[in-house]
Amino acid sequence: MTIFPRLRSAFSKQRKEPAQAASDPAGEAFLSFANTGEVIQAESFLQAEGLAVRVMAPPPALRTGCDMALVVSVEQAFRAVGVLKTHGLPPLQMSPTRDSLLEPMSLFQTKDYGNWLMVRAANMKLTVEKASGRIVNVSGGGCPDVPYLAARLIGKHLLDETVEEEHGQTLCGYALHLAVRELCRLRMAAKNRTHA
Repeated sequence: MTIFPRLRSAFSKQRKEPAQAASDPAGEAFLSFANTGEVIQAESFLQAEGLAVRVMAPPPALRTGCDMALVVSVEQAFRAVGVLKTHGLPPLQMSPTRDSLLEPMSLFQTKDYGNWLMVRAANMKLTVEKASGRIVNVSGGGCPDVPYLAARLIGKHLLDETVEEEHGQTLCGYALHLAVRELCRLRMAAKNRTHA
């Protein structure tokens, strides 16, 4: 049936596209939360409003028990807090990143193994075959859902739409979700370099 793809595309056009996230540490602010579930929800709420947001590792001075924080531009910080308050999810704190000690830290580490590319996001590692884009390994974590997620992801292509749906509410599941997004970004950047 062709009705479902048409419905999906019709509804997906109504969603606001998030702007590109700022990357100037002097003009950014951290939004800190109590746990990973709140970070995941807050990111979704802000993206639905079209706000540019990145998930980053907070510096030690701003850690609140959660290994992730959201980073928004200073210009959008108060709007972001307002949006989150309307959803009943105000951040624990908002901190500008003016000091070099408060610069966001990347959650990602990348390792090139020749035919394979691995991205580590927080405590999870995801490896893909470069030529095909197929996921060949999932490791790390310690959360109870990792074996299930690994079984569901290994062998799938990064661009398979079910891959993007395979993440949960645990830090490990969300880190895998971020690793998939980062690997997709890296593959697109590599393609753009070869076609330029």
